[in-house]
Amino acid sequence: MRIHKEGRSTIVIVLMAIVVFLAVIFSFSLYNIWILTLFILISLLVLAQTLMFFRVPNRDILFRDDGIVAPADGRIVMIQEVEVNEFLQEKKLQVSIFMNLFNVHVNWYPCGGDIIYYKYHPGDKMVAWHPKSSDKNEHTTLFLNQGKHHIGVRQIAGLIARRVVCKARTGKQVLQGSEMGIIKFGSRVDVLLPLDAKVLVRKGQMVWGCETLLAVLR
Repeated sequence: MRIHKEGRSTIVIVLMAIVVFLAVIFSFSLYNIWILTLFILISLLVLAQTLMFFRVPNRDILFRDDGIVAPADGRIVMIQEVEVNEFLQEKKLQVSIFMNLFNVHVNWYPCGGDIIYYKYHPGDKMVAWHPKSSDKNEHTTLFLNQGKHHIGVRQIAGLIARRVVCKARTGKQVLQGSEMGIIKFGSRVDVLLPLDAKVLVRKGQMVWGCETLLAVLR
């Protein structure tokens, strides 16, 4: 396991904030054993949470030509038919994964193929599990030419999330399970599948990026 490079500056800021607050406490003699103990405990908790949030775990990638693997860790919050009005003008089966503050926030490509479309959209900061967050929130949209199908992926920022990072570029060829990007703090990832895809997960189920098989393509 390692720490994602996008988290290094955040970790430095957290450490600097801890040092500054500690200096203020000592400079103004505001401390006693209880205040100091509480501050140290809170500081360690915040630092541990930040390190955990930006962790990049080692994963045994599930490779399957006709399979779609989970692009993120989290809980399935939506499985439904939707009308796609970006790049494609057709109906797709949407499977949505919500990531809370304790989940790994690195995202991976759910299948291999050529990126035929990519776009970043600035937007609002409503809660990521809200159905309209797919269109209203800051998000990225990409479509992969998997060979037989066009598979869509959206990274969606949430109420706390403040930045979506995506490595995708139109024309880039990617492998199943390779890193797609990261979303800083609570967020959601949508996968857009053909209507006849066989979905193997259910709403409320926990899934693991690169390791859980979401669906099989026909």
